[in-house]
Amino acid sequence: MPGASDERLRKALESKKEELTIRLERIHANLRRGYEADSKERAKQLEDNEVVDALGNEAREELAKISAALRRMDAGEYGICVECGLEINAGRLEAYPYAEECIECAEFDERRRRHSH
Repeated sequence: MPGASDERLRKALESKKEELTIRLERIHANLRRGYEADSKERAKQLEDNEVVDALGNEAREELAKISAALRRMDAGEYGICVECGLEINAGRLEAYPYAEECIECAEFDERRRRHSH
């Protein structure tokens, strides 16, 4: 991939990383707030917190993928499939900038996961 494209993708990844970090900080602040004395309201807050915590887990997973992509960029390995070693299609990286597998390997892994459940 050309260097200018790599730099643009790096900036997009870093921007998304910052956005997710801010989102996680808000989620943690929301989870730390106190609960209402009313039992119905407290039950609703606990339910809401479960949803918020699930969103936090998704944000943490996405942050880990972004950090891994940035490390691959720093190591000169970005855009190379970790499974087969072939170049990842530029269109895939544009759509999914922290992809670590080419589409063929990713689809194979997805089929394998579906059949193992």
